[in-house]
Amino acid sequence: MYDDWFANATVVAATIAAVSLSVLVHYEGLLFMSRRLARPEGMRRVKVLYAIFGVVALHVSEIWIFGLTYWMLLQWPGCGQLGGEPLTHLFDAVYFSATTFSTLGYGDIAPLGPIRFLAGTESLIGLVLITWSASFTYLEMEKFWRSS
Repeated sequence: MYDDWFANATVVAATIAAVSLSVLVHYEGLLFMSRRLARPEGMRRVKVLYAIFGVVALHVSEIWIFGLTYWMLLQWPGCGQLGGEPLTHLFDAVYFSATTFSTLGYGDIAPLGPIRFLAGTESLIGLVLITWSASFTYLEMEKFWRSS
């Protein structure tokens, strides 16, 4: 299963790319929202909703980044499988990504082979990015509550 070093290296490279892109998207998204929220005009309640929906949109885009990475890697059988049978639909990979990113992990789809490295790393990155979003949301909401 792990004898194909090129497949293993491909999974590691794809994992590094997905992690880097997700962290970059998250950073730039939070920076953009922070600048928008700092503007003096606008109602505070609307700003809080903007922050919440913005953070959710960031996480959904990051789930899709990982989902697309799974789907692309699954096109090459040497990289592994999800669930013991070949997945034929992109949404299966995105669903698996969502349960992994959120660390929910239903267990109905399990990674097999080198692709497990991507799954393990995604759960760690998901935890870090969700925590980062929670901190951002807390700090932004604290500004609005303090000024009222």
